[in-house]
Amino acid sequence: MARIKCYLINCTNKNFIMSLFCYSQNQIVPIEAAGVPVTDLLVQRGYGIFDFLRVAGNQPLFIDAHLDRFFHSAEIMRLPIPQTREEIKKIVQALIAKNQIPYSGIRMIIAGGDAPDGYTIEHPHLIIIQAPLAEPTLTLPETGIKLATYNYQRQIPAVKTTDYLMAVWLQPWMKEQGADDILYHNDGFIRECPRSNFFFVTDQNVLVTTQEQMLKGITRKNIIEVCKSNGIPVEERIISIEELKTAKEAFITSSTKRIIPVHQIDDFAYMLNRPDSVAKKVYDLLVGLE
Repeated sequence: MARIKCYLINCTNKNFIMSLFCYSQNQIVPIEAAGVPVTDLLVQRGYGIFDFLRVAGNQPLFIDAHLDRFFHSAEIMRLPIPQTREEIKKIVQALIAKNQIPYSGIRMIIAGGDAPDGYTIEHPHLIIIQAPLAEPTLTLPETGIKLATYNYQRQIPAVKTTDYLMAVWLQPWMKEQGADDILYHNDGFIRECPRSNFFFVTDQNVLVTTQEQMLKGITRKNIIEVCKSNGIPVEERIISIEELKTAKEAFITSSTKRIIPVHQIDDFAYMLNRPDSVAKKVYDLLVGLE
């Protein structure tokens, strides 16, 4: 059967990548031997889910939370996962031991399955890939990024699907705006960035994040929990674009970067490195969780 090779890792050192192992076809194999059937729904229709977690010192961080979301996404998308949670944990540990990349990222994918008619879910299968990943800094970055807002609501937003069509399509437009990332809104109400969640700080030092119609990230979850346990006011609620004009701070969050400060959204500018920065306090608390 024709297969598409699993060269799914973003790394400039091709020789190094080709020496790595991944989990494919129910076994750990050299990445050059892995592949996806061309009749798979992941290829034919882009139908699949994934989750991504960071590895630090050969330890998969917050793997239980990531597996909770992974299995939740699979259930919503009607994709039965062949392996149990414990089996996936063992596969991840085996890959870490095999590849010996102490600081890296693990991508777990459920492909829709071989579908001869190109439309029916049949026998979804698990792919797990490990790749080198730069470790985030121990302190909040001093420089920030610019976001450009765009009116768009993701399909089935609670699921981490493999569908990044809009995010990829918008890249040229984003660069034309002089922006580093995109902030989705739905008719004026903030949702998320393509690969991260969004927070802002009010003039009363209350941390605010979107409540609904977006993917709830693991770093977002950790931030809400550490804020509540350390007396930092935090709210999950509806956010309008207009509120961003009066914000003291803004930042985005992800598993790979923890927190990235935002210095501008469209024409709204924000002061970085504030003496009373809530983002810095939260960042330090996140580092402590690891």
